[in-house]
Amino acid sequence: MANVTNKRPLSPHLQIYKPIPTMVMSIMHRITGGALYFGTILVAWWLIAASTGATYFDWVSWFMGTIIGRLILFGYTWALVHHMIGGLRHFMWDLGYGFDKGFSTKLAKAMPVASIALTLVIWVIAYLVRY
Repeated sequence: MANVTNKRPLSPHLQIYKPIPTMVMSIMHRITGGALYFGTILVAWWLIAASTGATYFDWVSWFMGTIIGRLILFGYTWALVHHMIGGLRHFMWDLGYGFDKGFSTKLAKAMPVASIALTLVIWVIAYLVRY
């Protein structure tokens, strides 16, 4: 049902709104939260393989060492870091800080940069420790 005075819908939806950084980061927070469910299944798979025996654990370790496995693990790491940063942003809001429109937008724009940078740092450290 349209608003007769302004010819606008009474209840706008995503096709009406112009995406802004805070909205996009809110959506990404939900998506990464969902992705963490699947990543946790990977962790459980690895633990089950470790408890099953050396042969199965070696196979799972081999798979996680392939390009596809590493891409999946990299994506899981990024989702975990991005979701954590979003959680810290929400915690800051729960404490009553960061509601200024300019600051909130800057924080939303910094989130993907920070999450990618932290993910790369984690992976670089992991490779340095491994070798």
